[in-house]
Amino acid sequence: MRADPEELEAAIGYRFQNRAVFRRALTHRSGAYESAGLVPHNEQLEFLGDSILGFLISESLVRQFPSYREGALSKLKAHLGSAKHLHEVASKLNLGSYLELGKGEEMTGGRGKRTLLANALEALIAALYLDGGIETAREFVERFVTGGPITAPEHLDLKGELQELAQSRRLPPPRYSLVGVRGPEHAKTFTVEVRVGNELCAQGEGSSKKAASQEAARLILQRVHSTG
Repeated sequence: MRADPEELEAAIGYRFQNRAVFRRALTHRSGAYESAGLVPHNEQLEFLGDSILGFLISESLVRQFPSYREGALSKLKAHLGSAKHLHEVASKLNLGSYLELGKGEEMTGGRGKRTLLANALEALIAALYLDGGIETAREFVERFVTGGPITAPEHLDLKGELQELAQSRRLPPPRYSLVGVRGPEHAKTFTVEVRVGNELCAQGEGSSKKAASQEAARLILQRVHSTG
């Protein structure tokens, strides 16, 4: 059973003035088909939302990491704009419960499908832009998609970034050390400390030593970039 879309508005903290664009954002092609075309589906909004999301993610990354190379920024952008990440965001918002789906899509678990939810999230971002402007869309993306300070995925080589920064500033090579492990065997949390010279030091946590090292490197990089 479809949940009341007003609950979604309460969750995101925004009330749509244009109810039609809000409904369209939540209408899957299967739902539009069963309404005999009386309600347009959200595929065009997905198209627009994808571009808006890409711009806003890029803007946020350039602001947070002003000294990162293009390759590193591109990898972070790909992570934040991926179907996997967008599905996680949509799931936290319970977005699937508000969608208008056809009976067939409903019966095959459409409310939980990764691609369907990722696309619906992009359509919602487009609807926010059309109804409230770029600042409304930006507030949503920064709150729910980038979520404040950005944690890099493990495949982004931030240890390499830190190594290059140290070389460029004629600092000693980064030194990593495992300083703690906690939690049960199946869900351990590792803490790794990184030092660059005598003044730069940070500790990162992660589900593996590699992830913790990446987070520690990210914290040093962020500190250096923020102080110029």
